[in-house]
This record gives sequence, C-alpha cells and structure tokens, in this order.
Amino acid sequence: MNMISNHDATFLSNMLEQNSGQAISPSRQWRFEATLKPILRENSIPDIATLVKLLASNSSQNLKNQCVEAMINNESSFFRDQPNFALLTGPVLDNVREQNIDSKHIRIWSAACSHGQEPYSIAMSILQNQEKWRGWTVEILATDISMSALQKAKTGQYSQFEVQRGLPVGLMIKYFTQNGDQWTISEHVRNMVHFEKQNLLEKSLSIGKFDIILCRNILMYFNSDNKHKVLSNISYNLKPDGFVMLGSAETVIGQSDELVSSNCFRGFYCINR
Repeated sequence: MNMISNHDATFLSNMLEQNSGQAISPSRQWRFEATLKPILRENSIPDIATLVKLLASNSSQNLKNQCVEAMINNESSFFRDQPNFALLTGPVLDNVREQNIDSKHIRIWSAACSHGQEPYSIAMSILQNQEKWRGWTVEILATDISMSALQKAKTGQYSQFEVQRGLPVGLMIKYFTQNGDQWTISEHVRNMVHFEKQNLLEKSLSIGKFDIILCRNILMYFNSDNKHKVLSNISYNLKPDGFVMLGSAETVIGQSDELVSSNCFRGFYCINR
C-alpha cells in the first residue's frame, strides 16, 4: 500500500473528529492504513487516495460510517489499570454503598465502554461479593459511539488473547465458557449490563444520574475543546456525591470547572461545589 499523503491524512482525521470527537495525531498516521485496509478490500477500492475521493464526494453514507467505525480506537481490557480498578471496586464502591444504604440502589455508567470488558469487570466484581450486595439493585449502563463495538460487547464473546489480558484465571473459569478459541461470558454477567449507543459530545438527558461514571482512556484522543465538552456532559449526569473515574494519564485540571479531584480517592473526581 502506498504511503498516505498529508492531504488524505488530514481529511480522514477531520472526518473522524467531526463524527466521534477522537483525533489521530500525525505521528500515528499508520493507523489509517491499518484500520482502513479491510474496508478497501471489502469495497474493491485500490488505495486510500481513491477512498478519500469517494468520501469527499459524499456518495455513500454507509462507506463513511464504515470508515469512522474502523478508525475509532477501541482498545480495552479486563480490569484495566488494576490498582485503580481495585480502588474502584473496593473503597470507592464501599463509600457509594454507604451513601445509598437506605435505597439499596446504585447506578454505574461505563462511558466509551468499547467491547465491554470494563462493565463486565464491574459486574464480576459485584458478583464476587454477593453477600455484601444481597438485596441491592446495581444498575450498570455501558455506552459507546461504535455500533460494531457494542454488538461485540453484547455477545460477551472474547478471543483467547482478550481474556488473557487482565482477567484472573479464577474468574475466567468461573464466569466464562470456552468454545474453541472463543470464550463467552455467562448470561448472568451479561444480564447485569445494559448497552446503549451514546456520543459523549452530546449531553445525555434521558439516562439519569449516576453514583459512579467511568470515562477512562478516551479523553486522550480528544482535543482540548472536546475534552471540556465531554467532562461538562458527564458531570451533568453525576449525582452530587458521586465520583468520576478517568484513565490514569487523564485529569480534569485545566479541562473542567465542574469537576475537581476527590480528597479521598486518588484518580477520582467529584462535583465542584
């Protein structure tokens, strides 16, 4: 495949950012070739230059959607950033549980959930402490902008490589069934998670308020304006005493006036009062 031109790279990057908020830096232009190669082959398009001409002509919305879906970064793994995840499923959840002891009802939103490893990791953590959560309603909403990612997440099917990334062997044996080189998470775990399509650049008015919102390892792909917009949008859906969890390399500093660092839990954020 020929080297992608700066013009074509700029066009594709702008198209991705306009439709998802994500951006691909010039140093990562190889991702265009890697992600779009299957689309070229499937549609009998000879090269990226021809693809860009077709996209620029607005001749096929379906082709545009295919390209955006392919270029979106869907990197994820079970129990990602294990120390921070342990803080979430331990002290943070205990704090939220205490706040909701009367209602026995908590709501968790996994934003930009990709292929579902994050929300399923939360669900398995809840099941591992069934006595603590007996009689409680734990709602887990998982959203993503990518329909293909959501479709995969709903099936709960993962490759050997995917289950080996972060998933303890004991949980794999307990909650997954092997079928060839595929592993399928149990129906009980799948039923704990509700998946919906959601663009984080749009304020979500219908999903309500949450005790915990996870928006991890996605802001790094947004420009400054879009980071501010996303943080403003998710803060709208956060309960007054709730927590936002970002990726370990992400922060609200300089990006949000509505959220501040938690005094209790490193890497977590709460409403600025």
